[in-house]
Order: sequence, then C-alpha cells, then structure tokens
Amino acid sequence: MTTASERQPLAATRQRVRDELRERILTGRLRPGDRLVERELAEDLGVSRVPVREAIRSLEAEGFLVEQSARRIVVRQLARIDVEELFDVREALEGLAAGRAAERAGAAELKRLERVLADAARATARGDAARITVLNSRFHDEIVATAGNTLLTTMLQPLQGRLRWLTSQNEHWAELLDEHRRLYDAIASGDAERAHAEAVEHVRVNREVTLKSLFGEAETGERPAG
Repeated sequence: MTTASERQPLAATRQRVRDELRERILTGRLRPGDRLVERELAEDLGVSRVPVREAIRSLEAEGFLVEQSARRIVVRQLARIDVEELFDVREALEGLAAGRAAERAGAAELKRLERVLADAARATARGDAARITVLNSRFHDEIVATAGNTLLTTMLQPLQGRLRWLTSQNEHWAELLDEHRRLYDAIASGDAERAHAEAVEHVRVNREVTLKSLFGEAETGERPAG
C-alpha cells in the first residue's frame, strides 16, 4: 500500500528525509560513528528507499556522513583539523558579513535582529538548548542577509549545517547571548571596522569553547562565549 509520504513529489520527500536526518545529527540522535541503514531508515520514516538513498548522498556531500565501504555509511567524526578549517572559513566570511551589515543595516534589519535577540533571551532564561541553537543560527543568518552579498550567502550555505552543529557544543548560553548583543551593538553603530572586529572575536571565542568541548583543548582565557 502506498503511504502518504510516498505520494508526495519525490523532491519534497527527499528534502523532508534529508532535513530529518540532518536534524538527528545536529541534535545528537545520530552520533559520530553511527551507521545509517537505508532499509531501517525507510521503515522508520515511512518512505521508500529511494529518497533515503538520495538524502544520504546529499548529507555526504555536505560533510555530515562518510562512506567507509560500499555498504557502510556512518556519521562523520570531525577531526581537529576539520574543526579548525571550518572556523578559519567562518572567521573570514562572518567578519566580512558583519562589516557589510553595519554599512547597510536600516531600521527594518535592526528590528529583525532585535526580535531574534529577544527570543534568544527568553530561550536562555528557560535553558532551552535546542531553541538557543536554532536562534543562534538565525541571528547569523540575519546578519548575512543584511550584508546583501549574494556570493557570500552562496559560500556560507553549504557550511551552515556543520557550523550549527559546532556551535551547539557551546553551553555558555548567557555569555553567548552577551556576545550576540555586543555584535548587534557594533552593527547598529554603523561602524564597519568595529562590527568586523567584534564578529572575528566572537568566532575566535567560539573556536576555543568548541575545541575544549570536543578535544579537551585548553581555552586561551578570552571571553567564554560562542
């Protein structure tokens, strides 16, 4: 019998499956080293194996999965060099985005950032880790959108999932909110150099927190935020 999911257009089903598997990785339901079995996932998600297979290929291209053999696909275990390289790229691109956002932000753009910060403050007060992670990504997405650089957006898009996973390692939630407020103030000031410097510092601090969380690296004594 054909399920409702299978009656959906294949592209929509594939996207739903891909988003669900990515979310399981980001939230830790699927952990580094866990094997993905097409048949089991298809049964669990109520779809055929075709969209599962294509979603797996897509997530492999995004860097979440790795093929260990022809019949074994697992969640990727990020090595220290992977994390360092991601943060190197993030530092360069987000510094640029913040500087451009400071030059371009108007009342509407600043209002959107303020709403995200207000939502983040409420999530922080509740200790809602999942919501904080989502809002962290949304805050940075709004900055990139405000920067108004299509190429920058295109370059960041394939990295967003892995960057979100990395930033979810940071549980210094109150400090994270303070970091975002400082970055907002820098953008709202209209000072591109200040905004660029604040964004770079923000990424560097998050790098230290993440390295300590994942690999036990000692922090440098900078602000413990993300």
